[in-house]
Amino acid sequence: MPFICIVQDEDPIKSFRNAFQGFLKEENLEHTFKQKQVITDWEKIMGKTIASRTTKIFFNQKTLFIKLSSAPLKNEMQNSKSQIIALIEKEIGPGEIADVKFL
Repeated sequence: MPFICIVQDEDPIKSFRNAFQGFLKEENLEHTFKQKQVITDWEKIMGKTIASRTTKIFFNQKTLFIKLSSAPLKNEMQNSKSQIIALIEKEIGPGEIADVKFL
């Protein structure tokens, strides 16, 4: 009878995270998951003020579309595209977003 040794040194949360990330990679869902994470964490990424004036947010390919209820905020954010992309990349990693468009 073979001897099986089970090591329980690994943190169960870390183990689950690794398994989940492996699943996403295997099923080619990493990009979709990260996009959903941006939408879900929009207030955390951009702050309460911007989130409260965001009426719609969605992705098409690697472009993030944002509809805002405030024209002055839209103009301000158009001038800050690179900073917005940097904030998002800080949250989900580089290479997941190519552009931001404001509606």
